[in-house]
Amino acid sequence: MASSILGVGQSALNAAQTGLVTTGHNIANVNTPGYSRQEIVQVAAPAQNIGVGFVGKGTEVSNVQRVFDQYLYNQVLSSQVSKYSVDSYYSQIKQIDNLLADPTAGVSSAMQDFFDGVQDVASNPSSAASRQAMLSSATALAARFQSVGGRLNEMRQGVNDQITTSIGVINTYAQQIANLNDAIEKAQGTSGDSKPANDLLDQRDQLISELSKEIKVTTVKQGNSVNVSIGNGQALTVGTQVFKLVPVTSQTDPSKIQVGYLKNGAVSPLADSSLPGGKLGGLLDFRTNSLDPAQNSLGRVATGLAMTFNAQHQLGQDQNGAIGGNFFTAGAAQINPSSQNNQTAPIASIGAAITDASKLTTSDYRLQFVGGNYVVTRLSDNTQLYSNAAFPAAANVIEGVTLTNTGTFTAGDEFIIKPTANGASGFGVAINDIAKIAAAAPIRTVAPTANTGTGTISAGTVNAPPPANPDLQQPVTITFTSATTFNVTGTGTGNPTGLTYTAGGNITYNGWTVQISGAPASGDTFTIGPNTNGTGDNRNALLLGGLQTANTLANGTSTYQGAYTYMVSQVGNKTRELEVTSRAEDKMLEQSIEAQQATSGVNLDEEAANMMRYQQAYQAAAKVMQTASQLFEMLLNLGQ
Repeated sequence: MASSILGVGQSALNAAQTGLVTTGHNIANVNTPGYSRQEIVQVAAPAQNIGVGFVGKGTEVSNVQRVFDQYLYNQVLSSQVSKYSVDSYYSQIKQIDNLLADPTAGVSSAMQDFFDGVQDVASNPSSAASRQAMLSSATALAARFQSVGGRLNEMRQGVNDQITTSIGVINTYAQQIANLNDAIEKAQGTSGDSKPANDLLDQRDQLISELSKEIKVTTVKQGNSVNVSIGNGQALTVGTQVFKLVPVTSQTDPSKIQVGYLKNGAVSPLADSSLPGGKLGGLLDFRTNSLDPAQNSLGRVATGLAMTFNAQHQLGQDQNGAIGGNFFTAGAAQINPSSQNNQTAPIASIGAAITDASKLTTSDYRLQFVGGNYVVTRLSDNTQLYSNAAFPAAANVIEGVTLTNTGTFTAGDEFIIKPTANGASGFGVAINDIAKIAAAAPIRTVAPTANTGTGTISAGTVNAPPPANPDLQQPVTITFTSATTFNVTGTGTGNPTGLTYTAGGNITYNGWTVQISGAPASGDTFTIGPNTNGTGDNRNALLLGGLQTANTLANGTSTYQGAYTYMVSQVGNKTRELEVTSRAEDKMLEQSIEAQQATSGVNLDEEAANMMRYQQAYQAAAKVMQTASQLFEMLLNLGQ
């Protein structure tokens, strides 16, 4: 009996001791990240049948288990994936928002200053000070475009660096998870009654939690191991095997780092859209949906301004009497051939020239040769614009861009065309001499005082500059042979006769258009000739100034300032959206962690109560054992 009592007391003492150790372990790890509270599972020991009934043999600890709720844990993972993705995106786009909206660093104020200078020249076309102010403000505008464009390029490189860093972090976590899978398999074994390696399980779950901050994760239990997939299902760890990610240069864009998937020694680039969530997903999302459009939008404003301003400037005349040239330089369209294109001569090559600034969009385009057809796709909305066996050489198959090709295309050849990506960085001022500002019109119309009729002639407008019209400044004479007919004489006109006169109607030759109104008399003449000594003429400067409010972009629906403002508004709205979303994600993650910690976290008050409870149980068990010892000694004494 005494030994039976002693065994019961000893079992109780052991159980209380295990409870004390487990409680102490919880207290020691109260601040350990990822630690789950542990508790003992105590059951009654199998009773012994002594004939009159079953007599208990004490207690035993069947297991030490962690308090863990998989559902709540998965909620934390999901919240972290969303939270860190939004924060990663927000931290990047906030930089663009600050850059574009800053009145001292943005383009808007520099653009306004430039057109103020144009208007000043229009008011004082012969003033050297006004011309110098216009040229200086143009230089400042170019510097501003280049600065903002350069900053966006720096951000692109920064994104590349962060993607590379994130890939390294993901690989490190993947290897550690695989190592823990191996350690857990060895610790728990394969027998059905294996005990959980609680601390190792916590460490693995914590690593998976940290991984979810970098990228979306999905876990599947296989035996004692956990297989981890990322993004839209790419396996990262399977048991102890790790499939690493590597940074690779995009096949169609040398400036872009993509995520490559390493399997069996071969690297396959993963589409950015297949890797959502976490810091990495936020970076990829930002680059595709904000950085690229912002750079293209800024480039469209710069390219559109340069080309349309140049076009009007070329219709004017400078102070030297020469036809105006390019006032600005415009960035060329960027063409990226795929690194996978056929490299056997003759290698396919294409050219892309911007021919209509008004039709430019903010999208990039892909040209492929598949199934014997050339296929052009607008990448912003994945719309197919062209599919034909003939090369898309017609103007504006790609909006505002004309393509040319050389070499021979092979099935699978691919090119990415970026019409405006270099627009801001390639924007510059083409002249440095104030005398070359073409403020005047190159033609002058004259109605001799000897005319006897009441006919008047307009100042005329220039339609196209040389070399399209090399006879632009050649004198042309219109002679009325009657009140309703006239002849035209002059180089390049063909010298037609007997033309019918319509008051106010357009008369167009050699790249200019005039209108004659009133009632000319027979014998009256009108002359259109070069604008000799036209230094005080401001007609072209007025037209240049008018471009500020003209709808020259987006198919004639937007001004330069309007297009820029829309871009700033788009970035600002997205920034605000992400700011609000970030606060909401903060709250959701906080609530998820609180719910998970309410179940799995260590509560010191609760552990203190458990400590007292197990201490009392330990003392009671010791008392039972003391009693058993005293009874045993009593029996020995009775036998003497």
